[in-house]
Amino acid sequence: MDKLLIKGGTPLRGTVSVNGAKNAAVAIIPATILINGKCIIDNLPNISDVKLCLEILESIGAKVSHLSPNEVEIDCSNINKTDIPYEMTKKCRASYYFIGSLLSRFKKCDVGSSGGCNIGARPIDQHIKAFELLGAKVDCEGVNIHVSADELKGNDIYFDIVSVGATINAMLAAVLVEGTTVIENAAKEPHVVDVANFLNTMGANIRGAGTDVIKITGVSELVGGAPYSIVPDQIEAGTFMMAAAASKGDVTITNCITKHLDSISAKLVEIGIGVEENDDGDEIRVYYTKRPTKTSIKTMPYPGFPTDMQPQAGVLLSLAEGTSYIHEGIWESRFQYTEELNKLGAKINVNGKTAVFEGVEKLVGCPVSACDLRAGAALIIAGIAATGTTEVSGIEYVDRGYENIEEKFKSLGADITRIHE
Repeated sequence: MDKLLIKGGTPLRGTVSVNGAKNAAVAIIPATILINGKCIIDNLPNISDVKLCLEILESIGAKVSHLSPNEVEIDCSNINKTDIPYEMTKKCRASYYFIGSLLSRFKKCDVGSSGGCNIGARPIDQHIKAFELLGAKVDCEGVNIHVSADELKGNDIYFDIVSVGATINAMLAAVLVEGTTVIENAAKEPHVVDVANFLNTMGANIRGAGTDVIKITGVSELVGGAPYSIVPDQIEAGTFMMAAAASKGDVTITNCITKHLDSISAKLVEIGIGVEENDDGDEIRVYYTKRPTKTSIKTMPYPGFPTDMQPQAGVLLSLAEGTSYIHEGIWESRFQYTEELNKLGAKINVNGKTAVFEGVEKLVGCPVSACDLRAGAALIIAGIAATGTTEVSGIEYVDRGYENIEEKFKSLGADITRIHE
């Protein structure tokens, strides 16, 4: 497995561009199953989760042509299978989106349960609820999920909790269904909106994405042809924002949507970090002014502070003045990274879903290991901010969501090297 060797202590400076959103891409790729014809998707992040989703598509008969590292042409006209084995789905949490798309088009599928990062229990009960309300029968046997329907019809779906995955899967399942489907208590994340925009570009009739009520009027088919560009990655942009602050640097992040970063920007400004946005809303500068002050963060569904930014924020709070708190409102096992940060000299105590950060003057490099995608990003930031040398293992998690992360940090002045073992 690869490792990253980081010689820390150098403030990050310069400009970095953000790739397309991982969380949008891994939903839009399964959504292409619904299209009668070819479609071209660009601004696609060249990451392992995207590669796996494309491999799954090819395994069921789709034709995928790579036009560039970040652009593909997909033709799902000749899909000839509706079963996807667990050996493929266990590697990627987003593989459950294939269920909604296959159900909508073929009225049946047999898909292995999904995997991904170990950040706590991630049930799909709300997904199943949506499928059943549309008329499907769902059987979960071992590691396989079998879904079938004689007929699907639009219906009202009320989610008991806000779920990004269930919201997207319900949209995918309903888009070709006769009648009207109304999703209430829907997730409002930018990638939910991006999936709806993609489907609408291809001929769907989805209204309300970005609000808590989404209305889908079923159409007979989706027609490809129009190219589509994936929305910029909110979490990648936020990761570089935290890295700039933690390293005492000055970084401008381009190809982003600053509106999507409001909760992150507001928290940085609150603790004394400089933040400037351009008038077009596609660039943001983050610069260190003084040692951050203490604060409290609670992760929430969008537009609240993102759970996927919690570990990166934890690095910054480890270096802030006084005592800070993070309450994790989404995943119960998201604080596993704190044990690794403590090895670097942080003082973090975790009690259930709350972590207490006693700010320290500095972190000191040592070997650490990533336990999930965002934890890995946080440990890289910590290594850059620390004195001495930090060795980060478990980089395969990071590669799931960040394209060429070490090269981007190098361009900002970090001394970071990938070691192949």
